[in-house]
Formats: sequence, C-alpha cells, structure tokens
Amino acid sequence: MQKYFAHKTATIDEGAQIGAGTNIWHYSHIMAECVIGDKCNIGQNVVISPQVILGNNVKVQNNVSVYTGVTCGDDVFLGPSCVFTNVTNPRSAINRKAEYAKTHVGKGATIGANATIVCGHDIGEYAFIGAGAVVTKNIPAYALVVGNPARQIGWMSEYGHRLIFNTEGEAVCPEGNVTYILKDNIVTKK
Repeated sequence: MQKYFAHKTATIDEGAQIGAGTNIWHYSHIMAECVIGDKCNIGQNVVISPQVILGNNVKVQNNVSVYTGVTCGDDVFLGPSCVFTNVTNPRSAINRKAEYAKTHVGKGATIGANATIVCGHDIGEYAFIGAGAVVTKNIPAYALVVGNPARQIGWMSEYGHRLIFNTEGEAVCPEGNVTYILKDNIVTKK
C-alpha cells in the first residue's frame, strides 16, 4: 500500500523513494533515483530530478524545478517558482552532465518566490533568501539576503523573525523566545 499521496496527474518514475505522509500535487514529475523524505509537500508543476535528496517536512511550492546536484535538509521551504541551476556555463550543443555542481540547502532554510540559486553555492541552516534574490555565493546560517546579486542585510531566527542584536551581540526571537549570539559574523543559539 502506498504510504504517500500523489494526485492522478502526477508522474512518479520507478525508483523514486518517497516518504510517508508526503503529498504530491497536480502535474508534478518525480524522477527515478530521487529521495523525498517524510511529510513533504510537493506543489503543482514541480520537477524533482534524479539524485535530488529532500529531507523531511520540505515544502516545495508551485512551479519549482529541483535539479540533479541539489540536496535539502529537513524543514526547508522552497518558494513559488524559485530556480536551481546545476551547470555554471550551459550550452545546448555541449553535454556537461559530468560537470553538475552540488548545492546544499541547510535545515530550516527559506528560499523566497522567484529566487535563483546558482549552482555550487551552499545555503546555511535557517538562512532566509528573499523573493527574487540571485544567490551567487555561499550563504551563512541564519543570514538574510536580498537582491541581485544577493547581499546580506541581516540575520533571521529559526522562527523567521529578523534579529536585532544589541551591543553585546545578543538578540531574542520574539516568537521563540530564544537568544541568539553574533560573534565573528557567525550566529549561534545561546
């Protein structure tokens, strides 16, 4: 018996691994050799390519293509129409499948609508990529980045609130009531 739900218009290739409680919606294509964790939500018109790994509770919104070379930790949010690449210099006439670059999205990270993640750059845990941003370098954990190219404008809590650090380098998340420490441009929980 199937442990996940797939809409009748979804295509699930043989060899795809899909966790319990996952929902796959209209016209999405789950390709062979990918791994999707438990309790994920795969929106409408999504493609999950071979060898992609999605952790548990990953939310993939409509019109997202997750290409070979991408891995996402648990609790990642991929906003509508965000884009991943897997080759830095694509040409139609040249096969570069052996050159796919890896991209890792850390646990709890958010990628906003229409953001582009250029391959070979990792996104740290709980980082927040603003809508429309173009990521062209590694993003540290808890960083808030916006723009093209993406530039860091602050820090975010695990609850998705902007952190305002005092002169001692501490900030408290208003929702989680958790204290964060900023030292040497690295954020950690107290």
